[in-house]
Amino acid sequence: MLAKDVAGAVVRLALCLLVTTTGIHAADAAYDPMALPAQAMTALVDLTVKDAQRQRELPIRVYLPSDKGGAPVVLFSHGLGGSREGSAYLGRHWAGRGYAAVFLQHPGSDTSVWRDEAPAQRMNAMRKAVNAENFMLRARDVPAVLDQIAVWNTTKGHALEGRLDMTRVGMSGHSFGAVTTQAVSGESFAGLGQALTDARIKAAVMFSPSSPRRGDPAHAFGGVKIPWMLMTGTKDVAVIGDADMKSRLAVYPALPPGSKYEVVLNGAEHSAFSDRALPGDTEKRNPNHHRVILALSTAFWDAYLRQDAAARAWLDGDGPAAVMEKEDRWQRK
Repeated sequence: MLAKDVAGAVVRLALCLLVTTTGIHAADAAYDPMALPAQAMTALVDLTVKDAQRQRELPIRVYLPSDKGGAPVVLFSHGLGGSREGSAYLGRHWAGRGYAAVFLQHPGSDTSVWRDEAPAQRMNAMRKAVNAENFMLRARDVPAVLDQIAVWNTTKGHALEGRLDMTRVGMSGHSFGAVTTQAVSGESFAGLGQALTDARIKAAVMFSPSSPRRGDPAHAFGGVKIPWMLMTGTKDVAVIGDADMKSRLAVYPALPPGSKYEVVLNGAEHSAFSDRALPGDTEKRNPNHHRVILALSTAFWDAYLRQDAAARAWLDGDGPAAVMEKEDRWQRK
């Protein structure tokens, strides 16, 4: 028997013993990252973080779980031209699973870039917004939001009072938001002269990740110390930017081993990770893509923010194959 098979058997045995000693039947203990409790209603709270030092105001939307206790926090950073209102399917599901999902909005690379432009000028305006200044603004937005929600968590009478567990924080994002997530969760930048990593972030999920334009990906990602999950598609190429499939697929091999995962969804375009199709899409949207995205990301948060042994066994075992389609690709190390 292979060593990994032995390890898997030990994990399964430990879980069976845990179930037996707690008096719960094994059939009742089956882990399902898509299951939602009967009372999984979530509350929406829209707030504005005012970063006085940078004279910058950051709109956020918080999806709060029904449980009134302190919930693990998952941040989400939108892509170019997006807002805190996008990718709501993620916020609703994560909150339904007991997470406080905090969706950031980044002025300068959000909907304000294109909203007031003539239709013929919108793409050009979007291209101009993909620059180093907006990248740095985004990277610094993350700690600014973490600082403020930590204050609100201890502010008497505030909507977030006592609702957040700031010791268990995850970070995620799509496209430009994935680049933002990479920056604050372990990527190294040659010549930058400063680290952008925020030590409060314990795990990260990147939707449509990408490698740096210059330099060795091993230098950029070889020092990542926390669990990372990467999600992309076989046709995940954005209309704006130069991140091709080679760039997206170069991230995973450059990561050090230990709690690193990658899924490549067959036929998924760049918009597969968002709420709706984008101009220029050529593929019919596959409803199972969202199912895979929700299941794998939820299991990942459960495993690494809650230290849930059943979620970890599902993620490292046959769980992903149960939700993925035959031609989707999955790997871990």
